[in-house]
Parts: sequence; structure tokens; C-alpha cells
Amino acid sequence: MRAQHGTAPPALFLTPRLRPIPSRLRPRTAKETYKSSYAQVKPRANKMEVLGDILQPYKDPVAIITRIVTMSQMFSGAFVCLEIYKQGSTKEMGIMHFLGGLMMGVLNLKFGFILRDDTMIQVNFFGVTLSIIYLIVFYTYSKHKLVENWLKTGAALAVCVGLIVYAEMEDPKLIKNRFGSIISAFVFYLIASPLLNLKYIIKNKSTEGMPFPMILSGTVVTFMWLLYGIILKNKFIVFQNMVAFSSCVFQLALFVVYPSKPKSKAKAKKVN
Repeated sequence: MRAQHGTAPPALFLTPRLRPIPSRLRPRTAKETYKSSYAQVKPRANKMEVLGDILQPYKDPVAIITRIVTMSQMFSGAFVCLEIYKQGSTKEMGIMHFLGGLMMGVLNLKFGFILRDDTMIQVNFFGVTLSIIYLIVFYTYSKHKLVENWLKTGAALAVCVGLIVYAEMEDPKLIKNRFGSIISAFVFYLIASPLLNLKYIIKNKSTEGMPFPMILSGTVVTFMWLLYGIILKNKFIVFQNMVAFSSCVFQLALFVVYPSKPKSKAKAKKVN
């Protein structure tokens, strides 16, 4: 059968169009097979996440206890101030115990606002207030190294202001990890600073000058923040407090090994 001139040929003689084979019918490539099998494998949760899931129902009680023990620990500085008042001087006590507390309070307060965590905000606001009071008492009874202490205070405030300004200018998507890393580095410095006197402690076989109330309470507080960090699944809070807790335990062990006063002073007191 011939087609008339100017008319389309019958459908019988049309060349069929090739349609793509549906993906469900055609064989998969090696790359697609790998992606499919990889997608079916669920990533394994690490131990911290598993423990965090277990402790998640206890988040509110742990947060309350953490808040209470932290605020109570902040009052341990009052015992140190009372000892300074009785002595009438700061003597061998350094300012870093109070200055470090102020800096940690300010930085963790900012970190609390970044994480939008009410517990961190309330606790550290309270801590900053107490640290300022303790510093006022310290300077009132400080009779030596005044210039050195004021320089340390000025440097500490400059660092805090600089880090807060940096946090305001940093990318919101990166600030949690970066600011958390900065605080971690600062925590390690504060932890290491009391251990700088370790040589002096071993030489004199005495823990004189080490604030026992602050170290004891710090052990309890860092343990509670360690639990709270696990519940929040925040690696920075966990890592900071794990190291801090280990340091506090080590410093407590020094009180078991060495007395609070050198033997020479203890003998002189007995003779008098």
C-alpha cells in the first residue's frame, strides 16, 4: 500500500521511538549498588551517644543537681576569703584561683547563650557575680605583688572581651565548635596552673597554699557536669570536665600524701 503524496505514511511504517528503560527494570551499575548498600547501613552510635540516650530520661534531675552543686561550689571561695580575713593577708595564695574562676564564668556564660542552655546561663551568671566579690576581698587584703596582680587582671579582662567580640563576629554555624575549643584550651591552662607548684609541694612535702575546699567541691562539680555533658551529647563539655575531674582527683590525692603544713612549721607550733 502506497502513501499518497503530501500525506503522512501509515502508522504501520513509522519508526518506533526508543524510550529509556525504567531504573527498576535495568541492571544497576556497581556505583549504584555500592550507594544502595551503604545507605542501608546505619551508622553505629559511639559510647557517649549510647550512654546519653540511657541518661536522657534523667536530664532534668541531673540539671537541677548540677545547678545546685555548682552554685554551692562557688561558695567554697568564701571559705578561702574567710581564711584570708583571719590571716589579715593573702600571703602565699595566688590570684589565679579567683581570676580563673571569673574568666571561666564569663566564657561559659557566653557559651551558654550560644547553646541556649538555661542551666549554663543561670549557673555562670551567679558564678561571675561571686568571683567579682572574691576578687574585691583578695585585693583588699593583698599586700604584695599588687602590680603583678593588676596586670594579670587586666590581661584576663582583655582576653574575655576579645573572645566575646570574636564570638559575635564568627559564623553562627561554626561558633559552637570553635568557641568550645577555645574554652577547652583555657580549661587545660587552668588545670595545669595549680600543678606548676607540684615541684614546690614535693620539695616541702606540704600542700600549703592549695585551696582544699575549692578542690574538693570542684571534684563533685566536674563529675556532675561530666554527666550533664554526656546527656547533652556535647563533646566539649564532656572532654573539659573529664580532664578537670581527673586533675581534681589527682590534687586530692596530694592532700592524702602530704600534710597541709610543712613539718618544720608543725614542730615549731608544738614547741610554742
